[in-house]
Amino acid sequence: MTKAKQTLGIIGIGAFGEFMLKHVTPYFDVRIYDAYKNLDEVADTYNLTVTSLEDVSKSDIIVFCVPVKELERTVTDVVPFLKAGQLVIDLCSVKCKPVEILKCLIPAGVDAVSLHPLFGPQSGKNGIANLNVTICNVAGERVSCVTEFLKERLLLNIFETTPDKHDQEMAYVQGLTHMIAKVFVRMDVPDIQQQTKTYGHLNDMVELIRYDSEDLFLAIQRDNPYVRETTEKFFAAVKVLEEKLNAAADQ
Repeated sequence: MTKAKQTLGIIGIGAFGEFMLKHVTPYFDVRIYDAYKNLDEVADTYNLTVTSLEDVSKSDIIVFCVPVKELERTVTDVVPFLKAGQLVIDLCSVKCKPVEILKCLIPAGVDAVSLHPLFGPQSGKNGIANLNVTICNVAGERVSCVTEFLKERLLLNIFETTPDKHDQEMAYVQGLTHMIAKVFVRMDVPDIQQQTKTYGHLNDMVELIRYDSEDLFLAIQRDNPYVRETTEKFFAAVKVLEEKLNAAADQ
């Protein structure tokens, strides 16, 4: 007898929520829910079940694929339907605040793991094998099962860490790169034909980030407790460089 697939409920089908569907549908019986989006087309494309918040919250595994600003409200709405033995996962791009929310709200007996895929629809459009994902255990003993699935089935590179360590590093990894990309886009740089290799790498970086949502950018800048120090250092360094160039021009 074929063993029934575990049910996987995904709450929030934005750009990343839809992107992940093709990678998880081979392994789970997937149900989807979004409070703001009509999912009929997505359901038809992937042959999935669109369901209510209550029903999706009864899945074996529940994935919160919502912006950080929506996480506490969403988890609060889901908690009344949770039962011992379930596993909940968040995919937020910062970890300190989401992990605190899960620790405070998820009831005893429900396992919780916090993930941050260090890729998205653009960087993963040609496949996700050998891309990176961060994992923080929150509650329970299921983190090893999650790690095994991500590594053995999805072929991802796993970084097990703490929320503080994650956010400290992401203050540079995401805080700086996303801000530089936003500045570059706002400059309305024309199409450049004569490119150095260095410029090509910069342009590729900007293109990977250009279409990320404003919610993601704000979460990186607002909800990471270590970003303010990083951005202050960045703008201070820019100011020093500007003063140096101005002084050189006056000589």
